[in-house]
Amino acid sequence: MRILGIGNAIVDVICKVDENFINQNNLTKGNMKLIFDQNEFKKLLSNLKIEKTISGGSVANSIVGLSQQNNKVGFIGKISDDVLGEKYEIGLKKENVDYIYSKKKEELPTGTCLILITPDSERTMCTFLGTAGKINESDISVDAIKKSEMIFLEGYLWDEGDPRKAFDKAISYANKVAMSLSDKFCVDRHKPHFFDLVKNKLDITFANEEEIMSLLNTKDFKEVIKFAKEIKKLIVITRGENGAISIKGDDINEIGVKKNLNIVDLTGAGDLFASGYLHGYLNNFSQRDCLEEGKEMSSKIIQQIGARL
Repeated sequence: MRILGIGNAIVDVICKVDENFINQNNLTKGNMKLIFDQNEFKKLLSNLKIEKTISGGSVANSIVGLSQQNNKVGFIGKISDDVLGEKYEIGLKKENVDYIYSKKKEELPTGTCLILITPDSERTMCTFLGTAGKINESDISVDAIKKSEMIFLEGYLWDEGDPRKAFDKAISYANKVAMSLSDKFCVDRHKPHFFDLVKNKLDITFANEEEIMSLLNTKDFKEVIKFAKEIKKLIVITRGENGAISIKGDDINEIGVKKNLNIVDLTGAGDLFASGYLHGYLNNFSQRDCLEEGKEMSSKIIQQIGARL
């Protein structure tokens, strides 16, 4: 197997909203909010018209993108034996992803992410993790990890207790480790732990500009470059209108963005960028060509609704 993803197994529920809905529900546009009360989540959803329901999860989206580029891939993520869990599993298998998890009836239902798209195409997320957030060491297949060239983890999954133990177990057996910082919310919540991961345990870190600058407590992007050069680990950063950059030691590569795109939904832009980049990386492309592959995939996804091509 080329790459094994480990992340939150979540069904995306996509809805279009106006700016007032974001403000009235005290949401931060462009970021993710965790909802711990299932009833609160249902109440939020009851006021909305659903545009699309699709299997999601950040790393799972990237893994599907890698499969679509003809890479042999797998995924580990926790679901329950319920209607959404069934939908989730079918969604992965039809994309030729080896789903390495045997679902059973869990105390909590399969996780759900409400993706709210405002008229400016920005996405704001409200996530009820359900059983996805209960992943533990026993859910991690050591055999699958050892047989993979690389594992790909997401910051969304990391949390104290069982998820952290699952993370640590996966990293300890991996040949190489890539991880997405996922969201500023995750970075701010777990900053010391994420800093340790980036500096000492990851081979590749994916982040957007906001996430990496928050991690380093800086507003000066030059400090990010300085840090990346010092630790000599590969850090790949998307920078919105400023394109993307990869840094490993003194090897720094930058690309711009594609112009004149019909942008309808930014959901999955980072996920698909990572899939394109990793496709290049696994197939020995140059750093610049890896970035270009990432740009190509993310440019496609933002011109449609949802996070999967």
